[in-house]
Amino acid sequence: MKFEGRAYRGHDPAWSFSPLSGAGAATTGGRFNRTGEPTLYLALDIMTAISECAQGFGNRLQPLTMCEYDIDCEDIADLRSEAARDKHEVALDELACGWLTYRYGSGDAPSWLIADRLREEGFVGILVPSFVSSANDKNENLVLWRWGSDKPHRVTVYDPSGRLPENQLSWPDQGKKS
Repeated sequence: MKFEGRAYRGHDPAWSFSPLSGAGAATTGGRFNRTGEPTLYLALDIMTAISECAQGFGNRLQPLTMCEYDIDCEDIADLRSEAARDKHEVALDELACGWLTYRYGSGDAPSWLIADRLREEGFVGILVPSFVSSANDKNENLVLWRWGSDKPHRVTVYDPSGRLPENQLSWPDQGKKS
């Protein structure tokens, strides 16, 4: 399917100069990627993005740089409903698995195996429910394994005023009025 719309993510301010890199997920691994695999995790609404950053508010909220993204991306597998998951032969408990246990243990998390299979089938990302503890059926995420500045997998950061820094040393002059 094609997904067109907005998405959101809170970034560690120290790394806000690279909101399209997927490097943070590559460094730590995640529910739908192993360590070393760049992945862009986005929420479909701003409150889900904040909740994801605070792990359902089970943790205190660290400072964030919140970014909004414009998405125009084809080849997305929609796994948000039971019927959609059935179509892709995916079980909700596989998506919701304790992936971190696998990261620190051995073997492959079921969610990683799903990501591997879907990538092999030509998908560049998935739409999934949020799995933070406070999530409800309205909290949804977009996870991308492949994206760029051009169609058919275009993702851009909304930054019309150029507020995002170019690197860790280039924060805008604090004396400027915004």
